[in-house]
Amino acid sequence: MNIEFYHHLLNQLKGNDTALIAVSKTRSVATLQLAYQLGVRAFGENKVQELVDKQAALPSDIDWHFIGHLQRNKVKYIASFVHLIHGVDTLQLLEEIDRQAAKNNRKINCLLQCYIASEETKFGFNEVELLDLLESDILSNYKHITICGLMGMATNTEDKRIVKQEFEGLKTLFEKLKCSYFQGQVTFKELSMGMSGDYKIALEQGSTMVRIGSSLFGDNK
Repeated sequence: MNIEFYHHLLNQLKGNDTALIAVSKTRSVATLQLAYQLGVRAFGENKVQELVDKQAALPSDIDWHFIGHLQRNKVKYIASFVHLIHGVDTLQLLEEIDRQAAKNNRKINCLLQCYIASEETKFGFNEVELLDLLESDILSNYKHITICGLMGMATNTEDKRIVKQEFEGLKTLFEKLKCSYFQGQVTFKELSMGMSGDYKIALEQGSTMVRIGSSLFGDNK
C-alpha cells in the first residue's frame, strides 16, 4: 500500500469533503487489514463472491461498497450487509435489490449509474432514460431501497477536457435532480465519480466519493 499517497489523498479529500472508497478488488485480506489499521473504513469490490469472503474475514465496522456491474441473481448474497451499491443501471436490478432488502428487513442504499462516457463498454442510464424513470414515479413502489445519488464513469482517455466535460455534465444532472425529483430528500447527496486516473478532475467538479484502487494499492500484477 502506498502510505505516502494515502495521507496525501486524505488531505485532498478533506478539503473537498469527499469520501474515499478504497477499491480493494483482487487485493488480499492482509492488504486490506493494513489499510484498515491506517484508518480506511470503506472498501469497494466488483465481484460478489470476493466481497462475501472478505466481509466474513474482516472487521464488522467496515462499509462495503459494490462498485461493479451487479447481476440480479447475485444480489441475495450481499443484501444482508452491503452498505452502498454504486452501479444500479436498470429498473430490473432496482426491483431485485428491493426484494432482497425486504427479505433482510433493511433498506439498501443505491446510486443510479449514469452513462456519461463515449465508450460502449460502460453501463448506466442515459439522461433521457433516467428522467423517464423518475417521472414515472415507479421508485415510490420500492420501500426497501434509498436512492442516495448518482454514479458515473468517464471515458478512458488522456484528454482531460473530455473527462471534465463528462463529470461536469453529471454534476449538472445531479443538481437538477436534487432540486426537482429529490427535493427535500436529505439522503440524495452522493455523487460518486473519479478513479485513480481522473479523481482530481472529479474533485474539481464536485464529487462526494472517489473510487481509488491502483494509486492506493499499486498496479495489479
